[in-house]
Amino acid sequence: MYNFAPHFVYKLNGRIFESRSLSGDDFEIDMSVTDNSVKCILHPKKEMELVSFKLETERKWEKDEFFFVNGFQSWSTSPEVRFDDTVKGIVPLAKISKFTTHLAAMSGDYLFENYDNRQGHFHSFTYTYFRKGNAVELFGSKCERTGYTVFETDSQTGKFFIKKDVNGAVTSGDYELLDVSIIRKDYDEAFDEYFASLNLRKSHIEHMSGYTSWYNYFQKIDEKIILRDLDGLDKVRDSVSIFQIDDGYETFVGDWLNVDEKKFPGGMKNICDKIHQKGYKAGIWIAPFSCQRVSKVAKEHPDWLIKDEKGKPMWGCFAWGGAYTLDMYNPEAADYIRHFFDVILNEWGYDMVKLDFLYSEAIYPRNGKSRGQIMCEAMDFLRECVGEEKLILGCGVPLGPSFGVVDACRISCDVDLVYGGKFYNKLGVNREVPSAQNSMNNSIFRRHLNGRVFCNDPDVFFLRKTNLDFTDEQKYILGRVNNLFGDVLFVSDNAGDYGEKETELVKTFFKPNDCKVISAGFVDRDIISIKYIQNEKECEFTFNLKKGNIIRQ
Repeated sequence: MYNFAPHFVYKLNGRIFESRSLSGDDFEIDMSVTDNSVKCILHPKKEMELVSFKLETERKWEKDEFFFVNGFQSWSTSPEVRFDDTVKGIVPLAKISKFTTHLAAMSGDYLFENYDNRQGHFHSFTYTYFRKGNAVELFGSKCERTGYTVFETDSQTGKFFIKKDVNGAVTSGDYELLDVSIIRKDYDEAFDEYFASLNLRKSHIEHMSGYTSWYNYFQKIDEKIILRDLDGLDKVRDSVSIFQIDDGYETFVGDWLNVDEKKFPGGMKNICDKIHQKGYKAGIWIAPFSCQRVSKVAKEHPDWLIKDEKGKPMWGCFAWGGAYTLDMYNPEAADYIRHFFDVILNEWGYDMVKLDFLYSEAIYPRNGKSRGQIMCEAMDFLRECVGEEKLILGCGVPLGPSFGVVDACRISCDVDLVYGGKFYNKLGVNREVPSAQNSMNNSIFRRHLNGRVFCNDPDVFFLRKTNLDFTDEQKYILGRVNNLFGDVLFVSDNAGDYGEKETELVKTFFKPNDCKVISAGFVDRDIISIKYIQNEKECEFTFNLKKGNIIRQ
């Protein structure tokens, strides 16, 4: 059983207090520690603002042991690491000003977590594990509703911390600081037990395969392209269940009901009807909290936007030339969001919404609530807007608050059209930039989520020959990895252009995976080996992740 030492920081009457005890003049903390759990409840004696809380203990690494670094949100690179690895934050160049720091850091945890770039210093959100062989010691938060739970380890000193990001929360009543399970079992058994204990809402789907428009055209879509690619799926119709329209149909991000009439003269209900005529579910992309600076909603309703400390609208992402964030706690903004969901889902008739850039609602604590509390309430709000029967595919979202809310979720960054990566990959700006290699990394190391929490969306694979810098071998590896570890399987290709080889491959990769994965991970710095059982036969798929070439299969 671990021996934990507390460290609690809070603010009272404008002064900051620090305590390494479970009780003080202003509070008491009930702490319960067993072999299988850690629980801490704060009992404040007066209203206080929380700053930080953590428990410290000893946890030395064993030889050949790995630690899982679950990134802050769905895009964040999430590897298994060795004791001498390094996980870096944003590049120093990005810190030249407060504005550039915010731009580079806002999609991740860099504004509130410590990245000192030391070997062996790692942190993981919501859950983590130490693994040796197939045996794991799993630490998992049972609730993120009062703040993000963060597990931090330092292999060089043997220190291990369990932290709660309570910064900004104001409370005068009992406050749950930690509720963490500790499970020591084989990999699959540990995750079966952990996620079963959360009693999550079940996803309404088990598998989806089909098309999304983004990775061929980006915002340059129109009615002709969409209907042509819809017809292009006819040759693989029996393998397709969903057709999703991505960004580009609206005039500006945020003005979701203002459809670009030049690009979509028949409107979005017409497109939805044609998708249904093919027998597919219809999906559509929305960034429900985002609005471009030039959007109608941002110009006409600046009071609906989240503001910085100077009262100016705060950037929530740098896409589309910069976008602000609607404040869901503003009643009029919340009504606006409810309205466009109602139209899209009930008047236009779409079956699924892909909801993106969700992290932007909770970049900073506000309204006496921590980041994690805001994010959990944001996800509850979105489910309320969408309703129980329609599907949500989450993206750009911290994972813990999405548990039990979304039906499917991206578990990786965007793939890139260049396998080796573009300039931003080489710069290493942050852990959220597009990368085919990082996407596959997350597909492998977040595989435990698939089917237990939601359907994993590993992002698209490619089979087309144009507008792409992948070898055939690299395309095959990406498709194979997605099929092995995901249950949301998308292409952005016009399947009408496929030859016989590509047609057969897409049918293969769209099928639900019937393999049982035994193990998957790095056997060398760039070499990944996946061992699995298929048709009662033990199989292996080994490849070089960096170069994108197959070693064994």
